[in-house]
Amino acid sequence: MSQILSSGWPWALTIAGFAFLIIIHEFGHFIAAKATGMRVERFFLFFPPKIVSIKRGETEYGIGMLPFGGFVKITGMNPDELKAAPADDEESKPGGGLMTKVEGAGQGHPTEPLPPDVLKRAYYNQPVWKRIVVIGAGPAANLLLAFVLLFAVSLSLNEFDGQVGAVESGTPAAAHLATGDKLLAVDGKSYPNLDQQARATHFINLVSKHKCAAQPPTDGCRAKQPVDLKIQRNGQVQHLSVTPFYDAQAKRMRLGFSYGTKSVAQSPPAAAGHAASEMWHVTTGTLGVFSKIFEPQERKKIHGIVGISDVTQQAVQYGVAEALTLIAFISLSLAIINLFPFLPLDGGHIFWSLVEKVRGRPVPFSIMERASVVGFLLVMVLFAIGLSNDIHALNNGGLNIR
Repeated sequence: MSQILSSGWPWALTIAGFAFLIIIHEFGHFIAAKATGMRVERFFLFFPPKIVSIKRGETEYGIGMLPFGGFVKITGMNPDELKAAPADDEESKPGGGLMTKVEGAGQGHPTEPLPPDVLKRAYYNQPVWKRIVVIGAGPAANLLLAFVLLFAVSLSLNEFDGQVGAVESGTPAAAHLATGDKLLAVDGKSYPNLDQQARATHFINLVSKHKCAAQPPTDGCRAKQPVDLKIQRNGQVQHLSVTPFYDAQAKRMRLGFSYGTKSVAQSPPAAAGHAASEMWHVTTGTLGVFSKIFEPQERKKIHGIVGISDVTQQAVQYGVAEALTLIAFISLSLAIINLFPFLPLDGGHIFWSLVEKVRGRPVPFSIMERASVVGFLLVMVLFAIGLSNDIHALNNGGLNIR
């Protein structure tokens, strides 16, 4: 397993995970548009230029070259299309979804009127409720995926039992620890009021604080000072002195063992409740960060694609449950962010549809375009903060999920 992980599979799995989330999100838009009778022209993973595509019925399915998201092209998402439509081209604007391509008229291309049967199926010719259903289906798909993954993990949940599990041969732990040893304290700290998993996390962090003499550390270098371990073995308390080593793949100091686990699998109702509770915790936490974006400590919690990729690789290395949980949290966060009421996000489309419903007539597209500047600036600010935090984290030993 370690050979597979060190051979680049974590990166491949990370990319596959993001692609899967994009497909799920856009499939939500796609299936809702089809169900409400709208005309779907294209369903693409990634952006043009096109690598490969195939047409089935009136819809073209394909993969683009630029890995910045995906798009569902629904006829008439730009009101200008209701007057005339451009010839087949690859110009795009941001719309709903992670990034949804909207091909509009008025760009200097040859145009021709939409046929009457197509015109009546166009997005902006549909009732407000249909438009909200189609746009909301993207985030809804991400929410559903998050719940399903967390529910599945809860059905087969394992937790740390506080004992040494597998010991890796050739590591410092192999010379001092044995399976079944119970870890009581690290460097004199025991955290008696915490549960086993929280204690294990603190113990891992204490070991990580030890440093090699040379900085930056090299793979396999030993710490300057040993770790003082207090363990219980066969009913007897012992003190051990073990020198940790730096694991370049894990990006932290380690002793060379993993914790044992015990099954705490839950019944379906309990698993559903646990999944809902976790989703609520992530939702309030995400909204809390963005509501305090101007506070330095809160800004540090925002990460971009580089940081998320780094954490995802670590989660894959820890195990299937950790990887699935992280994918669920990312999917949930994408849904939450996409529901912010600013164009080009899905929430922006929903917001303007509701405004139209309240005022009783369509909102001029020029007004929506001008208002979308707020959303664009928000996306750019979040991108800049996330990238800055990623660079800082990577320059200081990387991110750590434990």
